[in-house]
This record gives sequence, structure tokens and C-alpha cells, in this order.
Amino acid sequence: MQGLYKHLPCNGDKMIKLTIDGKAVEAQAGKTVLEAALDAGIYIPNLCYHPDIPPIGACRLCVVEIDGMRGVPASCTIPVKEGMVVRTDTDKVRELRKDVLWLTMSEYAGDPEKGSQLQEVATWIGAKDLLPGSARKISKVPPAIDNPFLVRDLDKCILCGRCVRMCQDVRKTGAIGLVNRGIKTVIGTGCGAPLQESGCRFCLACVEVCPSGALQDRKKFEEKERAKTLLPCVNTCPAGIDIPRYVRLISEGKYQDSLEVIREKVPFPLALGYVCNHPCEQSCRRDALDEPISIRALKRFVAERDNGRWRSKLVFPPPTGKKAAIVGSGPGGLTAAWYLKLAGHDVTVFEAMSEPGGMMRTAIPAYRLPRKVLAGEIKEMTDIGVKIVLNTRVNSADELFEKGFDAVFVAVGAPAGMKMGVEGETDKRVLDGIYFLQAVSFGQKTGVAGDVLVIGGGNVAMDVARTALRVGAKKVTVLYRRTREEMPALPEEVAEAMLEGVKFRFLTAPEKVLQSGKKLGLDCILMELGEPDASGRRRPVPVEGSNIVIKADWVITAIGQRPAVPEGFALPVDKKCCIQADPETMACARPGVFAGGDAVTGPASVIEAIKGARKAAVSMDKYLGGDGIIDRPFLPAEEPPVALGRDEGFCSAERCEQAYIPVSKRRKNFKLVELVLTEKEARAASKRCMRCELRLKISKAPLPPKKKD
Repeated sequence: MQGLYKHLPCNGDKMIKLTIDGKAVEAQAGKTVLEAALDAGIYIPNLCYHPDIPPIGACRLCVVEIDGMRGVPASCTIPVKEGMVVRTDTDKVRELRKDVLWLTMSEYAGDPEKGSQLQEVATWIGAKDLLPGSARKISKVPPAIDNPFLVRDLDKCILCGRCVRMCQDVRKTGAIGLVNRGIKTVIGTGCGAPLQESGCRFCLACVEVCPSGALQDRKKFEEKERAKTLLPCVNTCPAGIDIPRYVRLISEGKYQDSLEVIREKVPFPLALGYVCNHPCEQSCRRDALDEPISIRALKRFVAERDNGRWRSKLVFPPPTGKKAAIVGSGPGGLTAAWYLKLAGHDVTVFEAMSEPGGMMRTAIPAYRLPRKVLAGEIKEMTDIGVKIVLNTRVNSADELFEKGFDAVFVAVGAPAGMKMGVEGETDKRVLDGIYFLQAVSFGQKTGVAGDVLVIGGGNVAMDVARTALRVGAKKVTVLYRRTREEMPALPEEVAEAMLEGVKFRFLTAPEKVLQSGKKLGLDCILMELGEPDASGRRRPVPVEGSNIVIKADWVITAIGQRPAVPEGFALPVDKKCCIQADPETMACARPGVFAGGDAVTGPASVIEAIKGARKAAVSMDKYLGGDGIIDRPFLPAEEPPVALGRDEGFCSAERCEQAYIPVSKRRKNFKLVELVLTEKEARAASKRCMRCELRLKISKAPLPPKKKD
């Protein structure tokens, strides 16, 4: 057993023979008696020992008898020697352990914390009554909850020192230590300062190694939810990008390595750097301290510095002779095409429009995603042999199978805008938001000018409103039936829309479109929020008799989209017109047909489409005779450095404010609005990461064997 902290030099070539409880044992030179016993399946109780931290023999529970050695030494501090004879279960040792446990528990408030190592060790050793007249200590100090991550209960501290050694010797942070002397000794910070002011990095390694329950997570979780809870950024990234690794590599100045970590999971790192809705940031643990890490901006930072090194690492297997057809060239279709081509299959993408990219090309405005960026990443796909056929609408899977394709991936997106369902919306001055964005994207005249009303509260509504201002609208007002707090649009998109001059009317819902001379009249009713609905947001409830009429030259709706799957595919769809596909394999009812992206989920995000396409690529590769392994690592696996070092300003390091071009330079054009981080900003932003992944790499402390029934 050798953990993160290599406290004794081990020689893998030299083995030591010894005897433990009559059993012949071999152990690496340099290991301790305790480690040798545990490796051999012989349990010795312990509390201060941990595989990842240096031993000090503080708890004295691991005492043993060793022939030729005086007394009963702590086995965690004694190196193995050739011919050594060790006895771990003598009467003398057992009684001494009970005495030590009694001394330990005499200062512990109440019974051992349920589920803790202390409880299990105490049960295994056996209880020992206190001295006559003695009573168990009563808790007098309330647990400290002065930070958002952990609870400190000093009444449960047994002074094993594991937390201190982890903080000082492994993490090299030194935020906590032994304070005071003698019977007044406690674990604490210098001068009793809050953890935020002590240099603490909140890696929570101290919580992980605490055996007594003195340190606990404030947020409780089941063991099966451990990784999901402790490393939320990775577990909320739909593509499963190793975010901690690429952020750490940026902090080390290894920008190409960082990019290659991202590229192992997605073929659009730069596009995602511009437009990803970054669910990882919304779950970032640092947000509980102040603000999350700038994960999306860091992705763009390294993608902008791509020198193409990763291309030389692509490995192409021999052609399989199998042909895959992709229907739709959006992020889902192109992702599946990328991975299937790298698996050796012949891949053809069919696109109904005149340019590839799907909704990334037609619905995301150029001020957010420059066309040359998207074109550049699509070119990477054609460069490896993916064929893209434009201006070609596929109406059924049969025509593809008849052309010799062995598998089909349907990724037609969700391009059909939802109707408001109100009287008068067939007026030509009422436009669908997706149609409007698509027309502008391809340089078509829309005639939109004057006063414009945008209906909706999502990202599409924000894109429509900001685009309308750029093509000639004098005034744009967004109507939303809930409040700003309930808007599904990203907060930064709402803020930028407001900055550019978009007005908002909340708690307002349209009921009828009125033709009133040259202008339209939108009859609206005011709303109030009731109880939460299925979305978790408070339901908007009409206020009787509150109708108002708002005049406008144009009304553009952005209240949702739905897929438009050609009937010829004969695929079952749900009530929202979404294709019914297996959520894990993305397989459809018809053999050989798979589906993903918005066509399955309904309107979602680029990264969500990539998620479904990755699943489909795995299943399609297996269907075509492959092994289903689509990831091709660009970098060898590595263990991240466990030492964090001391950083006095860590907790006060502010999130870098994203830079944008001035509003005055955005009018009537589609110049890129968001600027890339500078190198200095990126390094500072990456160093704010709390390195949550390190906790998951901490070894488990050895527990007593379960007693047989």
C-alpha cells in the first residue's frame, strides 16, 4: 500500500520476508510493518495512519509485539526487516488497544459518529467501561459553519493529526495546524482566523481523511453520488470533458496540452469556446465561495492558440468498408461524422441548406460565433475525409440504405418555430424567430425596422432581439410572461441585450394580434407568479382585467422550436415531435437507424447535441463491427501533482471580468462582441480552480474486516 505521499523509499526489486501472526509474508523493502500486514490481509487497527500521509504513530492503536524489540511499538513507524517476527493479536496487545481507545473516547462528545472509521475501529476493538464515576464528555462547543464547504466539530476531534499532515505535508498549504499546548491542544488556524483567511484552498482533503466526524461536508451525499457531487464540473459537462485537467494545464502554461485534453471529447473546441452554455460553470464549487471558474472563456483561450500539434497525433485505422450516412450537418451530425470517420468508416453528411453547420450556422448570430471559426472547424472534418453533400434533402432512410449505406444517423435538428396560438398571428409582420435569424444569417432582407416586439425569454429570444437592432430596428422590446429571475436565457446574454438597448417587459403575455393601421397592436394580459410548475419555475397566472395593447411594426416569436422529421423516415415521435430513441444507445425502432441532437431532445445546446452524437457514434461503430471505443487520447494518462502550495490570496482572487467591444462599435454590424482572455488573465483565471479532482484520488483508509455472521 503506497499512496500519494511516498513517506518511505520503496525498492520494487527487493522483497523482504517476514512472519506476521505465523503467516509468511513478503513485503517491499521500505514498507512499514502495518503496510505489510494490511497488504497481506492481516488487519491491525489504526486511526492516525493513512496511506497518503506520513506516519507519526500518534494514536498507538496499531501497536504490535516484535521479537527482539522492546515494548510494543507502533507498527506504522517500523520498517520491515528480513526475518522479522510480528505478533498483532496477543493478550497484551489487545488490552493495550482497549486502554488507548478508552483514552481516545474519554474526550469524545457522545457516541462515535455513525459510519466513521472511529466507530468501526471501536466496534472491532471492543468497548471498555470508563472509570467508576466517570461520564462521557458532553458537547459544549457548537460546530463551526463559517464557510460554505465543511463543518468543524472540535468536540469530535481525536487529535489524530491526519488533517494537519494532509494539509501541511501533502497539499503544502499549511492552512491548519496544532494550536495551543498540552490538554488545550486543538486543530485550528493561525490566530483563530477563518479558513478563508488562513490560506485554505478548500480542497477538502482534510474532510476526506478525518476518521472521527470532526470534519464533515456541509452538503451530504450518498456514496454512489460521490463523484457527481465532489466533481460537479465534469459530471455536468454533457461531453464529459476533463475540465480540471485542462484548466490546470493552462495554469502551468501548457496550452497545447490543454487543447488536446478538450479535443479528446469534442471536435468543436473553438466554437464551444464562443457559444457553449457552460453548465459546468453553473455547478462549479467555487461559486459557493464567490464566483465560478471562467471555464468557457478558458476553453476559447487555448483553442485560439491551436498550433495544430494534435493533427499529427491522429491515428487512422484501416478502412472498414462500412458506410455511414449522417442526415444533418449541425453539431450533432458533424460530431458523429468525426468519430465514425476516425473509427475507419466511410462517412457522408447530407445537408439540406447551402452551407454546413446546422443551427450553429443559421441561428447563432455572427457576433457570437464568427462564420470563419465555424468554417475552420468544419474544414478539419473534410480534411480527414468526411464528405459533406449540400443542398440535398433526405426524405427517408430507405433511399440511403438503397445507396449502400450500412447505418444512418438522423440529426435534423429542431428548426420549426412554435406558434403562439393566438388570433391574428398569421399576419405577415409576425415572424418566427428561427426564420428571422436564418434569413439574416444568409444575407436576406427581412424588412424588420421600427418598433419590434420579441416574444420569449430564452437564448433565441436574446439573439433575435440583438439581431433586430443590428438590421435596422429602432426599438426592440422583449415580452416575457415570467420575471427576469425565471428567464432560461443565460444571464450574460440578458445583460448584454440590455446593454445594447433592448427593453424588457416582464409578466406580460400576448393574447391577440390586432391589425391597427400601419402598426400592429399586440393585445397582452399581465401576469403574476403562482406555484411552481413542472419546470420548477413559478407558474405565470393571468391577472383578470389587466389587458393592455402594445403597438409595434413587427412581432417576432421565439417561444420554442420543434423537430421537423420527414414522414418518410417512419420513425416514432413523441407529442413534441421528437424522435424516440434509446437514451443510451440513441438507436431508433428501425435497425441501423440512430438519432440525436435536437431532433431527439428538442431544442437544447451545442454541447448537448455533442453528447447525444458521441453516444450514437459508439453504438453505430459497434453496429458496423467496431469496438465502440471512439476516444483517441492525445496525451498519456498522468497523475496530477498533489501539492497545491500556499496562496494567501486564493480565496480573494476575483473572477476575471469578461471583456467586450464597446456598445458604440456594435451598432448596425455583426462584429464579434466578446474578446478573448489575455494570457495573464487566463493564467489568473485558471489558478482560481479549487482542484476538486484531487479529493477523488485520495486513498481509502483501511477499515476493519466485516465480522462474519
